[in-house]
Amino acid sequence: MAHGDVGLELGARVAEALRRGLGLEITPDEAVIRPSTREGADYQANAAMSLAKKLGKPPREVAQVIVDHLDSADMLEPPEIAGPGFINLRLREEWLTARVAALLGDTRLGVPVVAQPRRFALDYSSPNVAKEMHIGHLRSAIIGDAVLRLLRFSGHEVVPHNHLGDWGTPFGMLIEHLVDEGHGTDGGISDLNRFYQEARQKFDADPAFADRARARVVALQGGDEATLTLWRALVEESTRHFQKVYELLGISLTPADVYGESFYNPYLDTVIDELTAKGLTEISDGAVCVFPPGFSNREGEPLPLIVRKSDGGYGYAATDLATVRYWITERGMTDLLYAVGTPQAQHFAMIFAASRQAGYLQPEHSTVHIGFGTILGEDGKTIRTRAGGSVKLVELLQEAVEQAAKTVAERSSLDAERQADVARAVGIGAVKYADLANDREKDYVFTWSRMLAKEGNTSVYLQYANARCQSVLRKAGDARFGDIEVTAPAERALLVKLLQLPAAISAAAHGYAPHKLTGYLYDLASTFTAFYDSCPILRPDVPASVRGSRLALTKITSDVLVLGLDLLGIAAPTEL
Repeated sequence: MAHGDVGLELGARVAEALRRGLGLEITPDEAVIRPSTREGADYQANAAMSLAKKLGKPPREVAQVIVDHLDSADMLEPPEIAGPGFINLRLREEWLTARVAALLGDTRLGVPVVAQPRRFALDYSSPNVAKEMHIGHLRSAIIGDAVLRLLRFSGHEVVPHNHLGDWGTPFGMLIEHLVDEGHGTDGGISDLNRFYQEARQKFDADPAFADRARARVVALQGGDEATLTLWRALVEESTRHFQKVYELLGISLTPADVYGESFYNPYLDTVIDELTAKGLTEISDGAVCVFPPGFSNREGEPLPLIVRKSDGGYGYAATDLATVRYWITERGMTDLLYAVGTPQAQHFAMIFAASRQAGYLQPEHSTVHIGFGTILGEDGKTIRTRAGGSVKLVELLQEAVEQAAKTVAERSSLDAERQADVARAVGIGAVKYADLANDREKDYVFTWSRMLAKEGNTSVYLQYANARCQSVLRKAGDARFGDIEVTAPAERALLVKLLQLPAAISAAAHGYAPHKLTGYLYDLASTFTAFYDSCPILRPDVPASVRGSRLALTKITSDVLVLGLDLLGIAAPTEL
């Protein structure tokens, strides 16, 4: 049975104390409850500090009112006011042990399902057809998949859509090159990047080929069935390449989740008609534009969103407006999420503004651009191959597994097949965790030694902590879990930390910020390590009741680590 966020529970009690003592109505969030690092305190209530000025009273006076009216005897030791008006809160041992004991066997580990689930459409990954995925595609795939897992676990409906770049003028040259190479509709393209580069070189160097390519674009856009058949073969071949990367990376996207640019093509004329009917379009240099309010260029002139180019073609803006229209009006989604790099921030802000002008988005709908920074090499610049090209994602992931295999082989007594499975879990997990452990809005440096380190905030450290838990449980054999009891400070610290999982998941899901979950998991693993080092579990002189309690804590810790890593898309091997 899920009990929820301890901080919010305390916040509700502080809010009730303020209502009874001062007639003031605040939300549990406004009680400003934070985990405490002060000795003798588990949490700290900072509401008095934030409300004092508003109430015209000294902070300590407000804090005293809260303490005097706080209904907490069942949950807290007597609160203490510290400093200028902080309230230190310490959980009662009986309450703490009972709450943690309830986690044993609870598949949700105390995390409640949201009371009002929403319907999210989540755009992530979105590579281009006929080009292999490179390291620049890594962050969208990893972050998007983690957000999907977090929201679904929280109880929301999430529909992923992989917005492939599968339409437009380049496909004329690609299809012609496909024909020239004799691939037909049976695929067989071993190197997508080389295929694309060869087509581009022919287009630039051979006028006759360029003419055929342009004619092929006309045929494609005109719905010529033979051309469409070749185009479908090219898309399917690319999708197979993408799927291999997703499977290696542990990303849940499938071919059924593909909603390429071509999918929205039939809607583009309707979008233009609707925008025009509402008086939102203007002709600028022959192009049809929308000018969302609040956007201007460096000269202070209104910034246009070009929905149809002067040659009659459609660009990204038209497709993205059609995407909003489709997911809101035809699929009934309440929230639209886009895991796309930060450089696209202005584009999406303009799309969202124009969509509200057009009436596609109503006040009850939300749109969020889940922006992220760049992956840098150790030289502080955008990461590249030694030859200066983009790093192929599949090669990066294969190298991660190879690097991890060396680490696993040094310490493991597992057989070769099991070592290979563990190396994959460790290597792929290291790449994903290194990304997710950073604030997504910031750039980060890609360093093998750091991400595969056995100490510090890495997935390897968490995986080893879980493997240690599992080792203890295996060695315990038939020993039973016992009632939770506290006999040492490290035990108490672990109990308090285990109860912070709901808050961590909530913060990560609400902020589309996986690093808030990774930070918690690292703190938990560190707290367990301190517990493991100072609290013997299986030593013969440990009383049976204490052993049973510590085994139960070990099992719950493992469950939390496994669940937390799974929400990040990372495996937790039982042995390392």
